[in-house]
Amino acid sequence: MKGLKKIILFMALIALVFSSTACTAQKSSEVKTYLGTGEGIHGSIEVEVSLQDKKITDIKVLKQNETPDLGGAAITKLIEDMLKYQSIAIDTVSGATLSSNGLIAAVTKALEQAGVNLADYQKKPEKNQAANKTINKETEVVIIGGGGSGLAAAVSAHQNGAKVLVLEKMPNVGGNTLISGAAYNAVDPKRQGAAGIEDSIEKHYTHTYEGGDKLGKPELVRTLVENAYPTLEWLESLGMKYEDTIETIVGSLWARGHIPVEPLGTGYVNAYMNYIKQHSDEIEIITHAKATDLIVEDGRITGVNAEGENGKIVAKASKGVIIATGGFSANVEMRESYNTIWPSLKNLKTTNQPGATGDGIVMAEKVGANLIGMEYIQLHPTGDPKTGGLDGNVARDIEDNIFVNKNGQRFVDEGSRRDVMSKAILEQEGATMWVIVDKHSYPEGSDDSEFFGSIDSLIAEGRAYKADTLEELAQMMGINPENLVKTVAEFNKHVESKTKDQFGRTLYRNKIDTAPFYGGARVPVVHHTMGGIEINKDAQVLDKDGKIIPGLYASGEVTGGVHGSNRLGGNAMADINVFGKIAGASAAKN
Repeated sequence: MKGLKKIILFMALIALVFSSTACTAQKSSEVKTYLGTGEGIHGSIEVEVSLQDKKITDIKVLKQNETPDLGGAAITKLIEDMLKYQSIAIDTVSGATLSSNGLIAAVTKALEQAGVNLADYQKKPEKNQAANKTINKETEVVIIGGGGSGLAAAVSAHQNGAKVLVLEKMPNVGGNTLISGAAYNAVDPKRQGAAGIEDSIEKHYTHTYEGGDKLGKPELVRTLVENAYPTLEWLESLGMKYEDTIETIVGSLWARGHIPVEPLGTGYVNAYMNYIKQHSDEIEIITHAKATDLIVEDGRITGVNAEGENGKIVAKASKGVIIATGGFSANVEMRESYNTIWPSLKNLKTTNQPGATGDGIVMAEKVGANLIGMEYIQLHPTGDPKTGGLDGNVARDIEDNIFVNKNGQRFVDEGSRRDVMSKAILEQEGATMWVIVDKHSYPEGSDDSEFFGSIDSLIAEGRAYKADTLEELAQMMGINPENLVKTVAEFNKHVESKTKDQFGRTLYRNKIDTAPFYGGARVPVVHHTMGGIEINKDAQVLDKDGKIIPGLYASGEVTGGVHGSNRLGGNAMADINVFGKIAGASAAKN
């Protein structure tokens, strides 16, 4: 009996030990969560970080307003890296630096709240480096650049029977198209007719050719305007959706701007990528692949050399290579070297994503391509003073707003060319202007501003102001109240009479006379480079003697000669899609 009692006692002690150990294990493996906040490009980024035994087990984003396909994608990528490497000392995503830094700051705040040693999470990850590996690719059409024009070329080439490889140096496709205003100029009898807007191909040609000081190549201008609407219909067949209304885009000279239903340029990228994903067996995209030079064999372009994440890429193309790398607005040294028109551009911000550095232009010139119009660099008059982006502009349609300086006075025709407006702004005190609108632009208050973001969110972020009187609005913005009231009254007289004012303005719709009134500061920023590789109407690249370089094509902002000395607002989307479609078809049929 005593023996049995000893056994029972022994078993009880063992159970107690296991129970204690289990409790200890359970306690040590408890998951705790901590909150942190950082500043992205479009407001706060809030995260919840989960820790278990000092290991980061999860990072949840509770709030963020970053652009889905750029900042949002960067956040997703960075979270994956943080969890993989257990580090916040990771590389930011090119093109989304502010979003990246905002997320890193938020996670850092959460770790500080947890009371852990930050140094344990600030060690630079040791990533595996490819050891001089060479990846050989063989296809029919190679496209350098996965922005709007490159994706258009990829879809078009495939539809014309070719297998395609796209090399994109950035972490994601989309390029400038993804963050653009995205309005698309085209003569559209259906939409324009419904709005009573008179237009024609000839008028679009005249506006484009004369708007570029007659320095564009007539055959390219003609190709652009004649193919703009058919290409828009092609886009719609791929799933692209536009609003039923037509708008007059800043610097467009006419009401023919088609506005995408999806924000910014996401609609174009989504339409193309949906097609590409459906045909992924014949269209391949490699990101983080920076093209370095073109391969020339027997006087013909036969491929591309590139640097990839996993080694060198040698991509051979049996039919042709298309350069669609965009312009060079993000390359300060390059734009300064070609600039002969503006004062120094060194200190101006740009609307462009960081990948717009002119790589394709340099590669093409090395194989004998002719460059034209390189000195023609366009400034956009309505950039954000802080970021240089076009987002958050309180203006929605130039027919309903005015620009005023610090004295509360107008100084330019708001419907004029972008170079004219930018020059006028640079001459104002502080090289800054304020856009003024009223309830006509935002009847519900929370309506979207130009491109994205609600007017209410812009006000909350201090990027726009709202007041019940013009005097109050002027005080908020630090401009002369008395002059602003007089300026608006004078403007309203011309709206009523529809007469040309002292600046030559002829585009009017509504008076600025109904509270609430809104205003926001804007500045000129580097926006578009009109010069680049010379092409013909079939998007074939020409050499310095005007001869075709066999096997080489180009489309989009990397080319020159389409817009002359000045690009009309809304013509870029038409340009990149029209000539991207043509380049794809030309290369595939070669």
